[in-house]
Amino acid sequence: MRFLVNREKLCEAVMNLSRAVATKATFPVLEGIHMTATPDGLKMMAYNLEIGMTKTIDITCAEEGSIVFKAKLLGDILRSMNGETVSFEVNDRLVCKIKSGSTMFDIMGMPAADFPEMPTVDDCERLVFPCETLKDMVRQTVFATAQADAQKPILTGLLFDIEEDNVKVVGVDGYRLAVRKQMMNLGKQMSFVISAKTIGEAVKIIKDDEENVEFFVGRRHVAMCVDGYSIVSRKIEGEFIDYKKIMPSSFSTTVKVNTKEIASTIERISLIINDQLKTPMRCKIESEEIIFSCATALGRATDSYAAKVTGESFEIGINNRFLLDALKACECDNAVVNFNGSFASVIILPESGDDFIYMVMPMRLKAE
Repeated sequence: MRFLVNREKLCEAVMNLSRAVATKATFPVLEGIHMTATPDGLKMMAYNLEIGMTKTIDITCAEEGSIVFKAKLLGDILRSMNGETVSFEVNDRLVCKIKSGSTMFDIMGMPAADFPEMPTVDDCERLVFPCETLKDMVRQTVFATAQADAQKPILTGLLFDIEEDNVKVVGVDGYRLAVRKQMMNLGKQMSFVISAKTIGEAVKIIKDDEENVEFFVGRRHVAMCVDGYSIVSRKIEGEFIDYKKIMPSSFSTTVKVNTKEIASTIERISLIINDQLKTPMRCKIESEEIIFSCATALGRATDSYAAKVTGESFEIGINNRFLLDALKACECDNAVVNFNGSFASVIILPESGDDFIYMVMPMRLKAE
């Protein structure tokens, strides 16, 4: 196997493909990138048994062949070199000579035959999303999904709920909900759940000049194609929460807020709260203000936010980080925070329209 390739293009591909490489895997080959050199180009693959990613770049191929390289080592080597091109030469013992300018490395590869087979997307439906729209919708919902070790795997994914004239992306972890709606006609009506990690990594490789992302939705897998990369992930099976039925039809208290100003107030209170303490932030809603307070082992903090309050006065406990995440995800100047007393979820809606819904469950307060 021998080929010559542009260093910067290969370095960029290795960096992006590393998003699908396993770390500390039981099988070392999963920590690598599979490369196949042909006259048609260098086909590169990474697959950690959850996410698969492929990319083909142009090369000058002198001898065809396949090999697997440790992704981290290869990336470090390519970044350390300063030549415009890099030559690869692999012998029968899988020793690879990598040379650029005056720099040369001899490293061991792994057998290409040990690399697992990538899943394929069959009987698929094609969808086309504008890149910027997809990035916005994912960014404004992915924070509300559950962590990988969640008891319900369905909660680790994002729901794509596609109707005739609109698309909703939904994230939920059991304590909060994020819904982002966008009017668009994709010509399909379907819903599927895809790993939040997969879609999060996919949108990171979208360049500013890219226009569209193609989705290919099959029976068991979803593939996304952008900038020459193909990202494949298994659909998450299970029953997703019926988010449409949990929205209350009315509220006892509504508060109009400036999202940046109220977030700044909450951030000040949050200085004495950490994730280990799990202490709720007290929110006392009065006629013309919200009084925020908290007492932890680190100390006490109190601050107030002047607001236009309509409805009943009461006190509620809220997770400060969850509320901050929702307010920042609004990405608009003003929003409406809605309440139904001390024991019901907090609902954040836009000042007008229905582009987003954020819901945060309350926390129980101890008597002061």
